[in-house]
Amino acid sequence: MSAPAAPTITLENLTLGYEGRDVVEGLDGAVRPGELLALCGPNGGGKSTILKAIAGLLKPLSGRVRIAGGSAGEIAYLPQSADIDVTFPIRVGEFVSLGALRRRGLFAGSNAEERARVAAALEAVGLSSLERRPLGALSGGQLQRALFARLIVEDRDVILLDEPFGAIDRATTEHLLTLVERWHAQGRTVIAALHEFDLVRRAFPTTLLVAGRPIFFGDTRRALSEENLAAAELAARKREAVRESRAARHAV
Repeated sequence: MSAPAAPTITLENLTLGYEGRDVVEGLDGAVRPGELLALCGPNGGGKSTILKAIAGLLKPLSGRVRIAGGSAGEIAYLPQSADIDVTFPIRVGEFVSLGALRRRGLFAGSNAEERARVAAALEAVGLSSLERRPLGALSGGQLQRALFARLIVEDRDVILLDEPFGAIDRATTEHLLTLVERWHAQGRTVIAALHEFDLVRRAFPTTLLVAGRPIFFGDTRRALSEENLAAAELAARKREAVRESRAARHAV
């Protein structure tokens, strides 16, 4: 029997937060190559914060994130669509081509291979006819498809998705989920912060349930058991009570 593959991502006694205020603490775990992992839990429990730390956008308050190969630059990160400035004057095809920036550099022009890659990505997400439409003219579902097309062009082995199926129609969700499953079949590592438990149970074998601290990390059916979900809600309420108590003391 061959030895297990070395972890792609290792979290070591990790505490994360903003301006000294911890959001999630005591986080340990390893993500193996090719894993399809959901991050679930109550709002404010640390899902998006964990993704930002893995992407290298947030420095841990303590502990460390170890990336195989040593560089978060090898990771593709999809933020929540609300974080995208759709007022910037750019067309859909140009926006999707930004996925190639790390490969060709900021000032190098696109070539035929890249243009073909962009065209293929737009076709994969069903936006070929909208290549020249302004980004700000897209619907919410179309914008999410454009973001996924940019990931296709970026072509990374580790993909982080923050609420990729939020506020979009069912048909778009199913289409984009097919792309996620295709990435998984290709051996890519995909980590997604999600609220849709039914979708997680159907498509994601492994789940980290987090509510300011890890509740369960492992098999999705066990992670999303009634017992663990109740524990996550209780942990979230306790943390909120502590925050309110601290805020009240500071206000005096």
